[in-house]
Amino acid sequence: MRALPANVVSYLNKFSNNNHTIEWNNSDNINNVIVVPAIAEYENIKVLLQSLSRCDYNYFPSTLILFVINNSDAAELIVKADNKRSLELLRSIVRGEQLDEFTEEIIFSGLQIGVIDASSPGKELEEENSGVGFARKIGMDFALTIFDYNQNTKKILICLDADCTVSENYLITIVNEFNYKNTGAAIVNFEHIVDEEDETSDAIICYELFLRYYVNGLKYARSDYAFHTIGSTMMCDHISYIKIGGMNKRKAAEDFYFLEKLSKSLMIDEIPSATVFPSGRRSWRVPFGTGQRVNRFLSKSQNEYLLLDPEVFELLKDWLWFYNSENLITAEQFLHAAKQIHREIYYFLIKNNFDKQWDKILANTKSERQLLYQKKIWFDGFKTLKLIHHLRDTAFPQINMFDALDVMFKKTGINISIDRMDLEIPPREIQMDYLNALRELDNVKIQNPVSIA
Repeated sequence: MRALPANVVSYLNKFSNNNHTIEWNNSDNINNVIVVPAIAEYENIKVLLQSLSRCDYNYFPSTLILFVINNSDAAELIVKADNKRSLELLRSIVRGEQLDEFTEEIIFSGLQIGVIDASSPGKELEEENSGVGFARKIGMDFALTIFDYNQNTKKILICLDADCTVSENYLITIVNEFNYKNTGAAIVNFEHIVDEEDETSDAIICYELFLRYYVNGLKYARSDYAFHTIGSTMMCDHISYIKIGGMNKRKAAEDFYFLEKLSKSLMIDEIPSATVFPSGRRSWRVPFGTGQRVNRFLSKSQNEYLLLDPEVFELLKDWLWFYNSENLITAEQFLHAAKQIHREIYYFLIKNNFDKQWDKILANTKSERQLLYQKKIWFDGFKTLKLIHHLRDTAFPQINMFDALDVMFKKTGINISIDRMDLEIPPREIQMDYLNALRELDNVKIQNPVSIA
């Protein structure tokens, strides 16, 4: 193994514990690693590789695409068989074997491929850790061992999923963003693929409207956690990765907790000029997320065309303005202010033992900087979500999706007006107008939010 910096060695000794190996054509100049966990993704891996091969090739020599082919011992035989095909395909590319037009295309593209076998007998993941979180962690931890630390450039860990494609400027934009702007952590733009006029595409439009509405609501409220938490869009440099103790092993929501932990230490930047295109397929892989939302939509088990009442974000904005003020105040004063904003915010704080915990924070905080940091730690992305759900469940039921969007557009102070013909659920083309408007709004900083009673 090449010589590693002391902080990398310390991290690996403390946090990394896997017995897998990496298969690749060992290179001394790797500065960027794209980690792709994959389970039963043979066909999608081919599509992804073709997409990556069309990227600007400037950084191909310094980038490794590292696949973690994984399953548990209890996985179905069809999953194991598909993973075996993926391993055979990737190994042939690593060895430079031109088996067909596809492998020839990828080999001659200049892409550097690595593969970790966490699928074959004796190498499977333990059932308790057999999920996307641990698969990402295996790849990201391995990346730390193959970076060329002699080069004075960022060492970038990039997360991607096997069922995605990317824009042609994807790699060059990310690498330049990190190196020229000294970025420590970021998310890249995303757009779910909507290319068929069927119920699955309807489900994807609905789900992406939900995702973007929530994040734009957080932006309106001036939340520190106003960013998308989608695994295939997240990335950071190796210093930031080590600082937070690396990736978690969660089977689901690993992206939410990883980005939340990063955001407590540094700013999560946005890279809007490059795009990941996630698949909108059904999925059995995780208990929630895109695939499960598609499943739920198609099952027609509930009304999917509902969103949070915009008043929830109005109240969150008022609470955050007071909570994040630089005034050093007591728990009693905070609770009084919360009650003045809305009684349910007060009840939420009581339910979450804010008074006792705030007293401990004050007792153990020695500077204003520490206090501001502790505030961010206590009212983090998860508590923000919990407060929003509390307000939804106790005082502000969800409302029609498009009513909520119309109000949110007005709140942003940005002139967006879409004629939905007074329909509760407008046709697909009008829904796409809403989605495209939200996609544009995602890349706009809300300067002067408008309060609407």
